[in-house]
Amino acid sequence: MSQPIPHEEYEQARKHVRRKKSLYIHFFVFLVGSVLLILLNTALGLGEEYGNWFVWAIALWFFLWVVHFLNVYVFSRFFGKEWERKQTEKLLARHEKKVQKLEKELIDKGVISPTSAVEKKTEL
Repeated sequence: MSQPIPHEEYEQARKHVRRKKSLYIHFFVFLVGSVLLILLNTALGLGEEYGNWFVWAIALWFFLWVVHFLNVYVFSRFFGKEWERKQTEKLLARHEKKVQKLEKELIDKGVISPTSAVEKKTEL
């Protein structure tokens, strides 16, 4: 018997499917728009005084689509919520080590007493 999928995983999969669908729609719009720009320039002579402006427009449009592609297939997969959670945990652990080290140094120098350090921890 198959295990039920946790709600969080289901929502994450749904978001990913939505991003993929959006990516495919944007690619189709990119292709149709590029053909339209080429036709406007070559067939109708629109914008001939600017030279091959449609090449720059298509290049910019393609760059935006590549950024969208990378966001869907690369960045969201490798730098998702799980990655953020792990990075936050690492940062908090590093911060806690620094606090403990500073407390130890202050106790060794006699600036604070060991009992006051323990009391402050229990207050938090």
